[in-house]
Amino acid sequence: QVQLVESGGGLVQPGGSLRLSCSDSGRRFTFGPYNMGWYRQTPGNQREMVATIQTGGRTNYADSVKGRFTISRDNTRNTIYLQMNLLKPTDTAVYYCNQGGPVGGYWGPGTQVTVSS
Repeated sequence: QVQLVESGGGLVQPGGSLRLSCSDSGRRFTFGPYNMGWYRQTPGNQREMVATIQTGGRTNYADSVKGRFTISRDNTRNTIYLQMNLLKPTDTAVYYCNQGGPVGGYWGPGTQVTVSS
């Protein structure tokens, strides 16, 4: 069973940076054959796509993060990353790693990102 785990969240000031990581703590699955992604959710709102990366490396970003966030994957380490720069208070959310798509895929427990002065 896939056991995704996110790390790297925390409290950062506006304009700062964070890098999130996601790996399979069970170490039973390789990420290579799967599309991966980062999603986020705030209280009372639906989970929204932040960035996705396909098996071939093609990426897609939400308009709100284009030019500030970068998703990447290291299949040799079974890890994906989300580099977040120029963070804004509106980026505050719980960030979730996803393997295999938002319908029927696997999710990590999430990591809190808080952008505040």
